[in-house]
Amino acid sequence: MMIKREFPYAVKVIENEWIPMSDGVQLAARIWLPQTDDPVPTILEYIPYRKRDHTRLRDDANHGYFAGHGYACIRVDIRGSGDSEGVLTDEYLEQEQKDGLEILKWIESRPWSDGKVGMIGISWGGFNGLQFAALAPPQLQAVITVCSTDDRYTDDVHYMGGCLLGDNLSWASIMFARNALPPDPGIVGSRWRRMWLERMKESGVWAAKWMEHQRRDSYWKHGSVCEDFDAIRCPVMAVSGWADGYSNAVFRLLSKLSVPRKGLIGPWSHKYPHVGEPGPAIGFLQESLRWWDQWLKGIDTGVKEEPMLRVWMLDSVPPVTSYKERPGRWVAEPEWPSETIQETRYGLAPGKLLTDMGERVLHAPLTIRSPLRVGLFAGKWCSYSAPPDLPGDQREEDGGALVFESEPLETPIEILGPVAAELEIASDKPVAQVAVRLSDVAHDGKATRVTYGLLNLTHRNSHEHPSPLEPGKRYSVRVQMNDIAQTFPAGHRLRLSVSSSYWPLAWPPPELTTLTLYPKNCFMLLSTRPRRKIDRELRPFDRPEAAPVETQKTLFPGDHQWRVIRDLARDVSTLEVIKDDGIIRIDAVDLDIESRMKEIYSVFDDDVDSVQGETHWVRGYRRKDWNVRIITRTVLTSNRESFEIKADIDAYEGDARIFTRTWNFRIPRDFL
Repeated sequence: MMIKREFPYAVKVIENEWIPMSDGVQLAARIWLPQTDDPVPTILEYIPYRKRDHTRLRDDANHGYFAGHGYACIRVDIRGSGDSEGVLTDEYLEQEQKDGLEILKWIESRPWSDGKVGMIGISWGGFNGLQFAALAPPQLQAVITVCSTDDRYTDDVHYMGGCLLGDNLSWASIMFARNALPPDPGIVGSRWRRMWLERMKESGVWAAKWMEHQRRDSYWKHGSVCEDFDAIRCPVMAVSGWADGYSNAVFRLLSKLSVPRKGLIGPWSHKYPHVGEPGPAIGFLQESLRWWDQWLKGIDTGVKEEPMLRVWMLDSVPPVTSYKERPGRWVAEPEWPSETIQETRYGLAPGKLLTDMGERVLHAPLTIRSPLRVGLFAGKWCSYSAPPDLPGDQREEDGGALVFESEPLETPIEILGPVAAELEIASDKPVAQVAVRLSDVAHDGKATRVTYGLLNLTHRNSHEHPSPLEPGKRYSVRVQMNDIAQTFPAGHRLRLSVSSSYWPLAWPPPELTTLTLYPKNCFMLLSTRPRRKIDRELRPFDRPEAAPVETQKTLFPGDHQWRVIRDLARDVSTLEVIKDDGIIRIDAVDLDIESRMKEIYSVFDDDVDSVQGETHWVRGYRRKDWNVRIITRTVLTSNRESFEIKADIDAYEGDARIFTRTWNFRIPRDFL
């Protein structure tokens, strides 16, 4: 990363400015202003992640950079988060949208604003950028949405293919702890304690809210811009990474939007591409400036003439759980969908993937009853920062799956786009799930997972109206895997693996199930892509740049571990995740920050009722005259009829516990 210290404009930073809402609530904003007498366009980032401390350094790097190039930048804490007043009770609320529209009007009224606004954000900020674009406020002229989705049910942290994701508990626990943090007295003054208590009492346990909506109902449709793509009327740049959980949305947005649009997918996890891991990182802030200059300043930067989609074509690599770099190359498609990409079908036979359908003969049905521990090496649904949370060698996982493998490839194959499995399948239980994985098998037998997909078989026809399976009845289903760009070298093999569980990436069905496949009517579908001249002519990306940031000191080192533990004496399999960020200090706000997390996912033998997820968080802030700390714990269990959630919080001011509360929820299973 190159820190840029000279810019066309000097920048003034306003540490906090209050934005009044029509109901009297004030939202807290940090602002970067280029020093000029002329009004300028504005870049807005609107998220609940604490501008004062949690995203402070990132905000300086990004918004300081844009401001130095002639944009006013404003970073607003959502109502009830950070230093903003109120209480935050869920994601993407209608109130959040109402407040956002008032923020846009407030920006328009400022003397430094020319009335044109662009929105940028990663994750939550990427979501609401799309959501605001669908509201079509006149101020909003362009959006850059990073690591987000158009569909809150099918492609978010909660459900995948109608299956409950383990990340649902993980993410809910992150927000449970974050929502329990107080505002900074340096901004809000002596009322910080009252605001803190109000948040802890009223924010709630979001995991329970999300699990009360186990199908794609109106709750999830709200904020899902796929309900009406034509509502979006401003240009959109959609960005993600192959290690992120949100890459599929880029393809859908390019396919469905009618406005000017660009898609960019690199090898990265859930991070901005200029700090992208695995690398290579790119000069993303420069690319963003080209987008803003085109649509907010009317400068022809060439973005209109460039290909609609640009992605990192991944090379084959050995299976490890963390990569510093992913080898590959940039490829592009002028339009998406692309006419040059063809669907290649592979037939299934016992142990084999077949390209010659004439080789297929009538085979006996194949059955699989996977151990519940299949999935312990699946990694995380969304890799947040490229720690050791990527999938490892799939050979142990494949021992609990049906495996179909090709002959060694005579020539390399490259794929870009959708991957799917079409299965004729039966279940011995009315509720069942199927997990499918495509792997790259090297000469030494090591298997690297390329992509995967899940399907709750009761959702085979609809995520909104699931229906039970008739045990023993054959069903034709399509299991969509995550879109991907990947090269398979000559001599390697393709492997399709099919299992009846994938814990703890997905919560298992209420009963252990046996699935039966009928190979004659089963296929794997790949989107194969020929090498194209356009790839060699692509404009190279610049090196990553950013604006200077304040110093951060490590007072106590952190630790990050990802352990699979097999207790043979008790026959318990456990995934233990530790993300301890230690204690850091930001001198500019005279603040020490503590953050520690532990997640434990366990199962006894094949006892579905023993499955448990447990999360612990410790977060604290300290300065000379201020010392606060919160501890949270959330436990999710289930039986055949329901899910059980227990959550508790303890809050301390100094050594005194000033708040404690426990919540208990029982939520009936709904075809899950």
